[in-house]
Amino acid sequence: MDFFADIVQYHFLGYALLASVLSGVACGIIGTYVVSRQLVFMSGGVTHASLGGIGIACYLGVNPIAGAMIFSLATASTIETISAHSAHGRIREDSSIGILWSVGMAIGVAFMSLTPGYAKDMMSYLFGNILTVTPNVIVALGALTVVLLLVMALAYRTVLFVAFDRDYSRSQRMPTAIVSHVMAMLTAMTIVLSIRTVGIILLIALLTFPAVIAGMTTRSYGRITLRATAAAVLANIIGLWISYSTDLPVSVTIIFVLVAMLIAAKLLTLQGLGRLVRLSGYNRHGRNRPGNMETSKADQ
Repeated sequence: MDFFADIVQYHFLGYALLASVLSGVACGIIGTYVVSRQLVFMSGGVTHASLGGIGIACYLGVNPIAGAMIFSLATASTIETISAHSAHGRIREDSSIGILWSVGMAIGVAFMSLTPGYAKDMMSYLFGNILTVTPNVIVALGALTVVLLLVMALAYRTVLFVAFDRDYSRSQRMPTAIVSHVMAMLTAMTIVLSIRTVGIILLIALLTFPAVIAGMTTRSYGRITLRATAAAVLANIIGLWISYSTDLPVSVTIIFVLVAMLIAAKLLTLQGLGRLVRLSGYNRHGRNRPGNMETSKADQ
């Protein structure tokens, strides 16, 4: 109970809780799109390349999140452009992601090594520190969440087809290129604004775990999005509570909670499949059919 009482007493803990909820909603929505369109490697590239913007911003003495945002948006736009023309280009999409990934991190490490006292800041961005979230980040996360909800409400069908089959969406004259670039930009913004939650190293888990967990329970894109959002928010809140109670890093506890949720979802799925197999086997042998009632009695 101390955790919930201290949320009211300490502002930084209240900010952390708000960030947990808002980043969970954003990562649930974007994560479903990323996993469905098989862009996990791309999101990893954007996440790690953002370190370049953080390093340059720290060296120049400006807001690191602003630097990360500029770098991430540029990286996401470049990857999306290469992806759209990968069939005619000389550099494969996965190769370009690997190049941008490594170059971005190298730039970040180089500039942060030139900045006095960089080590502490680097650890904060690499592994996250949700307790340092500021009101400005909360406002930005809130605005991003509203934008994501509006996009899903107004362009759900187009996002759905772009996520699963861009060729079909083009054949239906949908604004495939525009939606792809908009979702790439929103992915980059979600990544940057969620860095404080679990950090650059572990953020990919917050994008993928909830969508994978939700995908085990349903095949509907809409339901996956809702359940992934709920899973991400729940994992963030429970992880924050466990971290407060045990003094472990929040990013670590959130990942542990997501792993536990994944295992639980897998066990429930296997249990449901086993029940379905038993029922189908029972019906196949004529045990539970009205027309075979007399046969069943005779067997007894």
